[in-house]
Amino acid sequence: MSDIKNIYEEQVIPKLTETFSYKNVMEVPKLKKIVLNMGLGEAIQNIKVLDAAAEELKMIAGQKPVITRAKKSIAAFKLRAGMPIGCMVTLRRQRMYDFLQKLINIALPRVRDFRGISGKAMDGFGNYSLGIKEHIIFPEIEYDKIDQIKGLNITIVTSAKNDREGKELLRLMGMPFRN
Repeated sequence: MSDIKNIYEEQVIPKLTETFSYKNVMEVPKLKKIVLNMGLGEAIQNIKVLDAAAEELKMIAGQKPVITRAKKSIAAFKLRAGMPIGCMVTLRRQRMYDFLQKLINIALPRVRDFRGISGKAMDGFGNYSLGIKEHIIFPEIEYDKIDQIKGLNITIVTSAKNDREGKELLRLMGMPFRN
């Protein structure tokens, strides 16, 4: 078991139960999944960008990404319905905990001028979304071998009923929120 899962079971569950006075251990919020998404508008002109992005996302997540396709045609962007425009990965169970540990302990501290992440990116249902401008903060990406720096969206889905519970869950698990 990863360190972060042990921390959740041994420290986070008792603290959340005490703070929010849950009557049953099944009420305590937990992580459901982590979704990594890489949208690539440049893939319309150059399809090789999408292949490189999928390979890099595979190294970051440890799981093969799914190619996402456009749902609608947009003439202004020369986009047709069904064209590949991005890739995404959904992490669950052990891979989810391993990725969260890597994100908190290794990747986020490598961000330039890092002072913590914003606590305002909750969606109202206890889920947290985080945008990363440079995917090179992950140690698996070799800086010399990439052709361009890409952005990455990370959504952490929890079973929390509201933002307060979800933010407290993530804070106790080690997420470095800004004061």
